[in-house]
Amino acid sequence: MFSSYSNLSELSRTAGMNRFSALQSTPLPQPSSTPPQNPDYDSRRTLGSSRNNSVRERSEKPLISAQPSSRPGPFVRGSSSKELLETPNPEELRRDREREGAEPRRPSVAEEKAEPERSKVREPVKPEPVLQKPDRPARTEEEIKMKSKSIIDEFLHINDYKEAIQCVDELDLGPQLHIFVRIGVESTLERSQITRDHMGQLLFQLVKQEILPKAQLYRGFADTLELADDMAIDIPHIWLYLAELLSPLLKDGCFSMRELFSELSKPLLPVGRAGILISEILHLLCKQMSHRNVGSLWRECGLNWADLLAEGEDVQAFISQQKFQFLQPEGSEEVQTKRILSPEELSQNIEKLLLEDMASDEQIFDWVEANLNESQASSSPFLRALMTAVCKAAVKDENPSCRVDTAIIQKRLPVLLKYLNSDTERQLQALYALQALIVSLDQPPNLLRMFFDCLYDEDVISEDAFYKWETSKDPAEQDGKGVALKSVTAFFTWLREAEEESEDN
Repeated sequence: MFSSYSNLSELSRTAGMNRFSALQSTPLPQPSSTPPQNPDYDSRRTLGSSRNNSVRERSEKPLISAQPSSRPGPFVRGSSSKELLETPNPEELRRDREREGAEPRRPSVAEEKAEPERSKVREPVKPEPVLQKPDRPARTEEEIKMKSKSIIDEFLHINDYKEAIQCVDELDLGPQLHIFVRIGVESTLERSQITRDHMGQLLFQLVKQEILPKAQLYRGFADTLELADDMAIDIPHIWLYLAELLSPLLKDGCFSMRELFSELSKPLLPVGRAGILISEILHLLCKQMSHRNVGSLWRECGLNWADLLAEGEDVQAFISQQKFQFLQPEGSEEVQTKRILSPEELSQNIEKLLLEDMASDEQIFDWVEANLNESQASSSPFLRALMTAVCKAAVKDENPSCRVDTAIIQKRLPVLLKYLNSDTERQLQALYALQALIVSLDQPPNLLRMFFDCLYDEDVISEDAFYKWETSKDPAEQDGKGVALKSVTAFFTWLREAEEESEDN
């Protein structure tokens, strides 16, 4: 058994030696700069070569060039470091082969992947397109109505024209501004006269500052004018109320009378109501300026009543009914010399009209037109006489329980506003007259303060006029001034605080 094991070991050693000898006798392949012609051998030697290249391309291409990737290619025995460094890159080889007319080599998979990356580097960076903001969707009419009513209500509460104009401008309604106008007309049509006047003034300012186009203004009024004849059943004085909204537009030449009346007539001519609205506007203008000036404006505009009245209506009967004879062309103007009335005569005539005759505003205007020239109608004696008569009529009860009947002041607002004409100097003369009246009544407690409150609230006297009266040192106006100032200290304190609060807001 032992001998058998020895024989087996001997045989195993003999076989191993024979295999070792065979391996030693087999010659190793020598390195060569030319790649072998056998394609199978080439694929085994070159790890990075493309499997899709033709036999011809492999036989002609140096072995090291088969690796286009940025990673180092497989090490080829027998190649020196100099040969590896001098090996051209694939792009240069491709261009050389194309110049020699050789068949272009199909790029390897690695080259195909690398090519887009190189293209990205070479291409200039294109600027990103600027994204345009989408147009704001048009507001619904209900939304515009809500925002417009909010602005109008706030304006009518605080009477801040600057803020209201800014709010309308920021609302940016564009071609939908006529809705704001319509809401303004509807919101004030059945409210007080002063409210309609403020709304008309706001519309005038919006047009003057080129925020509200005239076409949008006319369209906004047309929406109401088209229904006005039917609305007159429930609002009998609708034509007067519309005139109060429209008359402020004729201030400062922003609108010509011809332009305004022609546009307003368009929706009213089919129903024969244009003449009614225009006559109401003319009557209001006569309260703000002389009949002579209104007549001149009418004649300059070149309009004819026959074109404004309903078909078949008697023009002369309408003119007589409306007392528009002063609008007629003057055949021959006669210079009338009017006697200058003394301050005492002015006071007597004005007090008779207001306190005894209880004359209407129209009657007062007619008397002034007939008896005073323009210079007298704006003089200090006339303004003082007018203010004294109006305020005397408003004092109720006796000292020391005197009070102010604000309804009397409100009733005479058209007269006061026409002749004071928003002029600070004229308003100052009115305050001097009021001071003298209070002194003549033995300065009842708080009476001057009540007048100041009313005149300020009704926009008869401005802040500037009040401050001028407070600081005035005119020697002719010092009678009772000290007591008067003490009685209205609280008024001026409130006025300054309100002004500061308004500026802060």
